[in-house]
Amino acid sequence: MMANKHAKKVSVPSLTEIQSERKRIRRGTYYRQALRGTVSVLLVVAAVAVLITTLFLPILQISGDSMSPTLEHDEIVVLLKTKKFERGDLIGFYYQGKILLKRVIALPEDEVAIDADGNVYVNGELLEEPYVTEKGIGDCDLEFPYKVPGTSYFVLGDRRSNSVDSRNSVVGAISRDDIIGKVFIRVWPLPEFGFVY
Repeated sequence: MMANKHAKKVSVPSLTEIQSERKRIRRGTYYRQALRGTVSVLLVVAAVAVLITTLFLPILQISGDSMSPTLEHDEIVVLLKTKKFERGDLIGFYYQGKILLKRVIALPEDEVAIDADGNVYVNGELLEEPYVTEKGIGDCDLEFPYKVPGTSYFVLGDRRSNSVDSRNSVVGAISRDDIIGKVFIRVWPLPEFGFVY
């Protein structure tokens, strides 16, 4: 029998090469497992964040200038879901499929009056409004004094000349059931980050 001259030599890897290859394979397996674990954690964190923002802390982007100068167009705020409101709180509520932001001026059963100069009176007392830069009667078709219904709130925009709010009977007093919550914190733009009053 003759040996084949063209037969290839088979080289057997050394022990060092085998150990090196096993380390490389283990490292690849470790990195894949670490990547899978990281992606899983990120998905859980994202799901929890969505759940929290949906149930407790809705996030809204301001559109328009009816709350200027307190809130400006394109700012982003976080609402705190609650059903307890005080005079002066900024609230978000549903109106015709949209969410509007306005300031609580009068509570249930309060009596509201607005004079021709835009001064607001609640239960006969002039309301101090440092957040309003220009007063005005605005888009108003109510007769004053106006008594706020028992489970509703009378709300106004801070920019009275450019706000459709409780002064107009189309909007009227806002039912507690339509209120999402109160503005808690401004998150954008970053230089303006902080609590909103």
